[in-house]
Amino acid sequence: MTTQLTASITDHDAAVAAVTALAPAVAAGASVRDLARDLPFDEVTALSASGLLGITVPREYGGAGLGAVSLAVVTATLAAADASLAQIPQSHFVFVDAARRVGTDMLKRRLFGRVLAGARIANAQTERGGRTVLDDATALRRTARGLRLTGTKYYCTGAAFADLLAVRAVGPDGGSVVAYVPADAEGVTIADDWDGVGQRTTSSGTVAFDDVVVDDDLVLDFALLRSTPGTYGTTAQLLHAAVDVGIARGALDALPDLVGRARPWFEADVERAADDPLLIAQAGELEIDVRAAEALLEHAARTVDAADDSRRSIADAALATAAAKVAAGRAARRVGSELFDIGGTRAASSAANLSRHWRDARTHTLHDPERWKVQHLGRWALDRRTPPSHGTL
Repeated sequence: MTTQLTASITDHDAAVAAVTALAPAVAAGASVRDLARDLPFDEVTALSASGLLGITVPREYGGAGLGAVSLAVVTATLAAADASLAQIPQSHFVFVDAARRVGTDMLKRRLFGRVLAGARIANAQTERGGRTVLDDATALRRTARGLRLTGTKYYCTGAAFADLLAVRAVGPDGGSVVAYVPADAEGVTIADDWDGVGQRTTSSGTVAFDDVVVDDDLVLDFALLRSTPGTYGTTAQLLHAAVDVGIARGALDALPDLVGRARPWFEADVERAADDPLLIAQAGELEIDVRAAEALLEHAARTVDAADDSRRSIADAALATAAAKVAAGRAARRVGSELFDIGGTRAASSAANLSRHWRDARTHTLHDPERWKVQHLGRWALDRRTPPSHGTL
């Protein structure tokens, strides 16, 4: 399934140029794909061919080595065009980052080489059993025939488009590991059974593993990654925040056309709905919310890039990203909802499909509870308590 690259990206400006060039074609079919639940195979292929999926591979392994600022811009730009498409490479970037941080040199050389050639990575992390989302029943066993993987994962975003699946499991020694498994390996079954109200074309379905062979060189110590203070989890959350920022901006960008087709309320005594002073004020409030979320995202990305191994810099990055994530989610949900107030009854037309902005926002912001980010920010504000360093802050 690997896509042959047609472009090589070496710096931030090139990454921005590539995603800016890609976005219009992505946006053009986003609503139709959402209505039909038509998976964006062509668009994912174009994303791979652009070279954007290799931008975080370290320079010493042949990549551009770009950081959080570039990732945030690329993700938010894609999400403004199509929120589902932007979510698909989120796990790809996260598990490239995981390998960069704690992978062996062999794992890095093999994985990064494939990524630079156009390979796509999808996640296979979450299970429906267990007390929390961190509890796994999926197991990687060492047998006389080598490592074997068995279990079932859910919400595996991007699995239908993947060359490799990053599978979290209980390792042979009882610790948590991530195995990079070929998506077409014998014993792997990918089901397109995601039926969420939003993010409808992310291919976030079920993946089953039945005694799947795993290469020893492609196993990562996930317990070590989670226990090592750093910005791994923060970077993952930053990408989620960028998706929400993009959803908010995409919804807001729908306003000119929407209000252009709306009739003014008779009490406003104006010729155009766009001249209604109450609508103008409402649109201004939405613009403020979205600009604030965009600014917080940029600040968070720069804070992540500036972080070193010190506890304070790691905490600063986590808090900045928590603020960006909460603000982005609120903005995305608000703009998606208030589009209907501005557009009036005709905005509820199924054919217009304006609901996709709110549905995408409502669905994507369920990934992790904002209330926990707010309470970490509150504890910092009141007594300078630093947040934990883990995968969801």
